[in-house]
Amino acid sequence: MHVHHAEARVDLGAISENARLLRRGAGGAAVMGVVKADGYGHGMVPAARALLAGGATWLGTAYIDEALQLRAAGLDVPVVAWILPPGAPLAAAVAAGIDLGVSAPELIDEIGAAAHEAGRPARVHLKADTGLSRGGVTAAQWPATVAAAARAEADGLLRVTGLFSHFACSDEPGHPSIGAQLSAFHEALEIADKAGLRPEVRHIANSAAALTLPEARFDLIRPGIAGYGITPIPSLTDTGLRPAMTLSARIALVKQVPAGSGVSYGHRYTTDRATRLALIPLGYGDGVPRAATNTAEVLAAGQRRRIAGTVCMDQFMLDIGEGPAVAGDDAVLFGPGDRGEPTAQDWADALGTIPYEIVTRVGPRVPRTYTGA
Repeated sequence: MHVHHAEARVDLGAISENARLLRRGAGGAAVMGVVKADGYGHGMVPAARALLAGGATWLGTAYIDEALQLRAAGLDVPVVAWILPPGAPLAAAVAAGIDLGVSAPELIDEIGAAAHEAGRPARVHLKADTGLSRGGVTAAQWPATVAAAARAEADGLLRVTGLFSHFACSDEPGHPSIGAQLSAFHEALEIADKAGLRPEVRHIANSAAALTLPEARFDLIRPGIAGYGITPIPSLTDTGLRPAMTLSARIALVKQVPAGSGVSYGHRYTTDRATRLALIPLGYGDGVPRAATNTAEVLAAGQRRRIAGTVCMDQFMLDIGEGPAVAGDDAVLFGPGDRGEPTAQDWADALGTIPYEIVTRVGPRVPRTYTGA
């Protein structure tokens, strides 16, 4: 019987309500719940079920293996996998009815061969690179790729179920690239239409665009981090989204030390008085960034306290002074903020990163527990 010293508690009801809020604001567009990276660290299958319960009708993953796990869990809604490295199990994906993102012209033939092997047409979403310069077919290659897809569709090898792209700077409202990418996407759609393609959905809106750009919603929005209650635009504070994850640990020990005590590796923190230290059994082996040393805050012994000294692989320390803490008490690293605890955004601000990284890096040693199903 395992006794866990820490947990990432996930409020599935919050995820469902976030999906409902996003659907209501989508102007009639469908909602894809993005569950890549183990549901942004929240647990892929439970998060997927919660998003579907809130009104999402599509699911999105980065890789085919993730999509196959959803199928193995009995989820038979449309699922898109959009990163297809060499050697990806294309035939298995086609057999499982997984939609495949096409970011390179040569994938048309490869997916056609996989469809022949699987004995059924493949479902594909053609991705246009409209200015992110990451995945996606370039503007120069787009007409030939669209034409090849139309021929493969006529031959019964595939069905173009989607046309899509991805924003570079939609989390920076007013950035000039946003309008340029929308214009490029409209041009890509026009070329596909002239080639005779009639997709089920056209989509470009990630979380930021879904919240702030009605003109980008088309037939489907793809909220990722917003589904988990975190705004992609820190200044956008009135979204109604609720963070779903609370990361906490039980204090392992409390000890009295004299003034002038060096704390943790390198003595990067030294006590300026006689005080009490609390050991928190989480470290960079669990996803707590080492950069949180002397920087990030934790709710413990009744108030927020900054990490004292170097974050180690399995533990870090807090200087709690005379705070009323004993071994076994909870220390909350981040959560929705209801009890005064830091949020994932607070941690991101302290560390110069984004909250996506904070929640997705919580490691497998930390069990996920679920409430609000």
